[in-house]
Amino acid sequence: MIGMLRGKVWEIQAERLVIDVQGVGYLLTVPYGLLAKSCPGQELVIYTHVVRREDDISLYGFSSLEEKQLFLEMLSVSGIGPKAAISLLSTFGAVQIESAIASEDLNLLIKVPGIGKKTAQRLILELKEKFKGHVTLPNDEGPFSGPSTFTHSEALQTLLALGFSLEEARQALKHVLKDSADLTTEEQVKKALRLLAGS
Repeated sequence: MIGMLRGKVWEIQAERLVIDVQGVGYLLTVPYGLLAKSCPGQELVIYTHVVRREDDISLYGFSSLEEKQLFLEMLSVSGIGPKAAISLLSTFGAVQIESAIASEDLNLLIKVPGIGKKTAQRLILELKEKFKGHVTLPNDEGPFSGPSTFTHSEALQTLLALGFSLEEARQALKHVLKDSADLTTEEQVKKALRLLAGS
């Protein structure tokens, strides 16, 4: 079993990355957020899961252990395969998915391509107890110290949907809003993405 890979991005495809690990190229299907923040030559640590079928062996990659664990939890639900689980992670990100399941937000889940009403209902029924307590995002000091500013930040949710971790998104937005608290959501996201890309 391959649990983790550390190597350089060799190639970026539509839904996949090729990671060069000491001369061996591993082809991984990954959420869109991981694709969006990857560039050729970049060194990455990717947490992986192998899915074996009768006629295929596929490798899936994730930017965090939490994201990988959510993927595995979703695979345990009847009717959810790897493609649907990746589609969920690509559309909303781990924090939003867990929050939607815990709060039984059926309307949000069915917005994901390939997720119908019955599948979304099964996700909620089988996983909501596991994600209780995952619905509240922590407040922080500084620009996010208000009662709802940080928790309901559209910019934060956008970054989470792109696959950045809660801590990455929080720190980037905290830095962005330190001197310019009146930025629009779009401006916040653009500046945060530049910071997260290291430019």
